[in-house]
Amino acid sequence: MKIKTAIADDNTFLITAIKEKLSFFDNIDLKFTALNGAELLAKLNDNYNIDIILMDIEMPVLNGIETTELVKQKYPHIKIIMLTVFDNDENIFNAIKAGADGYLLKEVNPKELNAGMVETLNGGAAMNPSIALKTLKLLRNPIQIQNQKDKDDITLTARETEVLEHLSKGLSYNAIADNLILSTGTIRKHIENIYKKLQVHNKLEAVQKAKKNNLI
Repeated sequence: MKIKTAIADDNTFLITAIKEKLSFFDNIDLKFTALNGAELLAKLNDNYNIDIILMDIEMPVLNGIETTELVKQKYPHIKIIMLTVFDNDENIFNAIKAGADGYLLKEVNPKELNAGMVETLNGGAAMNPSIALKTLKLLRNPIQIQNQKDKDDITLTARETEVLEHLSKGLSYNAIADNLILSTGTIRKHIENIYKKLQVHNKLEAVQKAKKNNLI
């Protein structure tokens, strides 16, 4: 039986890389790709006969964690594996809460990706070893992240911190996008979120406040 698969990622280069990894195996039937969560939901509306979605986290319009929650509410039969660059605790915690069935890093090799998809479809949970360790720690102490959030007035994601560091070097949105292999629209969205969290209105204020709070 072929695994009917969809990919959601805002980076076309990475979509192509994932497709190439899947192309080694006869058991994968790639049905469609989407560049953000909203597009994915629209495509699922036309065809929800999908077994697994490989879901990026950092996407514009609707991110992977928000999308996972919505997909699970409407299509509980679909398995979702988060496929992301980052293994930070907050993303793992939020992805599990949203209903993700697995969590793999994008550097995963083709064989491990395929095995993870088969395992997830059979009721298991695809996870890199580093993710599995972090998940165990989160399960042992699930309130740790929440307590940390309560203590900190400002909490930036790993990606937001990375964008802010690039911003502090005076790079343009396009240059940051090229460096991080993301779209300019995604960078703009991250910067909007950064401004909102820091309660600032421009780049200079953002960088100054971030340095003052030891965020960069």
